[in-house]
Amino acid sequence: MLVLLPPSEGKTAPAGGDPIDLASLSHPSLTEARRRVGDALAKVSGQRNALKVLDVGASLAAEVARNTTVWTNPCDAAARVYSGVLYDAASMSSWDDATLTRAASRLRIVSALWGAVSPADPIPAYRLSMGTTLGRLGGLAAFWRKRMADELDTLADGGLVVDCRSASYIAAYHPSAPWVTVRVMREQDGKRSVVSHMAKRTRGLLAAHLMRADEAPESAQDLADAAAGMIGDSLVDVALTAKAKAPDELTLVIAG
Repeated sequence: MLVLLPPSEGKTAPAGGDPIDLASLSHPSLTEARRRVGDALAKVSGQRNALKVLDVGASLAAEVARNTTVWTNPCDAAARVYSGVLYDAASMSSWDDATLTRAASRLRIVSALWGAVSPADPIPAYRLSMGTTLGRLGGLAAFWRKRMADELDTLADGGLVVDCRSASYIAAYHPSAPWVTVRVMREQDGKRSVVSHMAKRTRGLLAAHLMRADEAPESAQDLADAAAGMIGDSLVDVALTAKAKAPDELTLVIAG
């Protein structure tokens, strides 16, 4: 099983630590690609039109300015740098060694800057989304799609891929292994509707649930059965939908 997560938009900048060592990250074959994206990001972040290119507002100017020193900024484990609803729900920053060891082979965070990292990989804070076009590199989803597929397919090794990413990050990698996307809906007064904030939280809870399990699901039905073990509190139903020309879909239903 391989669980795919999106990065958080916001990052917690480490207060101290060594600068990034690209060779220390998972998937060292991506080193040159990571260097190219980092160099392009540092360059564009120092330009007058940086906010426009990176599609962020003036309130994030300090984060964009921090990109200019991405190679010398302090690092911490990705589990602590990525923050926000999904990561808070997963309590990833407090995962014990056993859970992090499972995550090293079971989970990847798909990143516009790093391609894919494990929660234990040391990275600096940065501001960059997969929907960005970076000069000669072009659109980042297309850039990484050409370079990341073999790495993640090898890691998945034909096993189940559980996809908790958003659309722009899905565009960067389409698994060749059995593939299940995760959708979250809210049930209120007998009616179901799509949710956003709570979807991130629920996907985070699912990721943590799967990382803590001794046995990884081997099929879409195994995944649905594992997710059903979360029913209680806000989760009220789990449904699996098989699709002929698209990934299977796991729907997690939360109470309104």
